[in-house]
Amino acid sequence: MNRTVAEKPGQQMPSLDPATRQRIEAAVLDLFSQREFHRVSLIEIARGGNVSLQTLYKYYGSKERLLFDSLDTWFSKLSGRMLDHLQGIETFKDKLRKVFWVSLDFFEQNPKVGQLLLSSVYINTWKQTETFRQTELMSVFMQVLREGRQKGILTDEVDEKVLLDFIVGIAMRHMSMWIIRGQERPLTENANILFEMLWRAISRPA
Repeated sequence: MNRTVAEKPGQQMPSLDPATRQRIEAAVLDLFSQREFHRVSLIEIARGGNVSLQTLYKYYGSKERLLFDSLDTWFSKLSGRMLDHLQGIETFKDKLRKVFWVSLDFFEQNPKVGQLLLSSVYINTWKQTETFRQTELMSVFMQVLREGRQKGILTDEVDEKVLLDFIVGIAMRHMSMWIIRGQERPLTENANILFEMLWRAISRPA
């Protein structure tokens, strides 16, 4: 992701080079996963990313934009992993199982992203940005859900978006409590059991 902040209407700044962007995003992850949003300063992020404060303002414009653009990068990685894992899977149930497992595995491998979501993301602020909808990631979920509805496998008692909320809600609650409880066991340890419970709730009765 190489979005930039324009100095003047219609004028785009040069793209931030990938290595610098990675350093900045690493600093964002470290700092915002340790402390709440209002307790982290841009100067700390600049120091952690080994860049100037001017660079952060030039390419991001604000602390909020910096956080949400970084979130966009991490969720893009999650959607990419989902697409990769879905290749070659034939049965619908196994596709949905894989989507659920990849979601949990992503946070197991990237617990700081989960901690950041818990401690530093203000939903009312995030929803006002273009990154909130997570179009790429949500389209992967919705594509699988639509397939299930078209094949008559998933319940049609509620809208597909409600099914999405149900699945994501379970995954996010499980991730949140895993972090709060100290990550004592693998997040994916009970993924299959949880999925079977989920499947019984959203699949059409045989």
